[in-house]
Amino acid sequence: MTLTAPPEPATPDTALPRDPCAFEALYRAHYRHVYAITLRMTCDAARAEDVTQEVFVRVWQKLPGFRGESALSTWIHTVAVRTTLEHLRSESRRQARVMTTDEPDRYAAEARRAMPDTAVDLERAIAALPPGARNVLLMHDVNGYRYHEIAEMLGVSLGTVKSQLNRARRLMMEALER
Repeated sequence: MTLTAPPEPATPDTALPRDPCAFEALYRAHYRHVYAITLRMTCDAARAEDVTQEVFVRVWQKLPGFRGESALSTWIHTVAVRTTLEHLRSESRRQARVMTTDEPDRYAAEARRAMPDTAVDLERAIAALPPGARNVLLMHDVNGYRYHEIAEMLGVSLGTVKSQLNRARRLMMEALER
């Protein structure tokens, strides 16, 4: 009886073969949606473009580990939100200041170019929201995520999500009434 070492477990890189052609189709199918998410969260077209590229690099790297417990588009959206949040956190640490939208008119112009059918006043009001409230509002009211899903993605409590959403809606109403 000879003893042999057990086979090496599959790593995320070897779990599934990667097909560049299939990934290109996935990229084309989801690029606009991911870019819209990153643009709304960063309020800057150049940064949104950079973060979008980073999202797809991460999707490529993590795709073999996708377990299919949710729709692929939901999983990609989660990667986009988390990547954007990481980018915003690291940037705010670097700059040692809270990120705010100082130029809502510039953001509205960029949003109009990226999404010509959107209402400018609404985009301007969204851009003026504090980052936490803006992210929760977009995830719940625009993208349709439930409270517990948002709490899990952002790593915050359910109560925080609800209060941020309430705050965002109140601030939106005030901004739109002006």
